[in-house]
Amino acid sequence: MEGRACKNCRLIITHGDKCPVCGGTDLTQKWSSYAIVLNAEKSDIAKRLNVKVNSTFALNIKA
Repeated sequence: MEGRACKNCRLIITHGDKCPVCGGTDLTQKWSSYAIVLNAEKSDIAKRLNVKVNSTFALNIKA
């Protein structure tokens, strides 16, 4: 999967220079593994990642 991950909320962004969820501009291409959240309200993974929107999130962001 291609894209950049927001270092603030972990959202994977495929276009643009600003995160649409948190507004962050600190994006990186150095990430690995991802989770697709389909139902953020009921998902245990979404709760662990502390996300409240349905989208794709990076699990590991490298320094």
